[in-house]
Amino acid sequence: VQLVESGGGLVQTGGSLTLSCTASGSTLRITTMDWYRQAPGIEREWVASIIIVDGTPRYADSVKGRFSISRDNAKNTMYLQMNSVKPEDTAVYYCNALLDDLTDYWGQGTQVTVSS
Repeated sequence: VQLVESGGGLVQTGGSLTLSCTASGSTLRITTMDWYRQAPGIEREWVASIIIVDGTPRYADSVKGRFSISRDNAKNTMYLQMNSVKPEDTAVYYCNALLDDLTDYWGQGTQVTVSS
């Protein structure tokens, strides 16, 4: 499975941004997809996840109520709608795909920078 993130960039505090993660390869074997983020000097942090078959989302407390995860199975694409962003949301955002045999794959990451 190959994952490609896009949509990162510079956004002002309080603004919005939508990230995308498009999967290719053995996409039918993907059971769950997640967003993680990593800021400089900080461990990678889980942000949100979605169950592919039924779209059930979960969120970290730090983003609950501000971010929304979704997927378009026809396009093999997962999204992260980021609203009311804060400077502490600044990080490289990575998508992760978990397959039915519990192997997982990572994208290359996309930088999100929130200016204050």
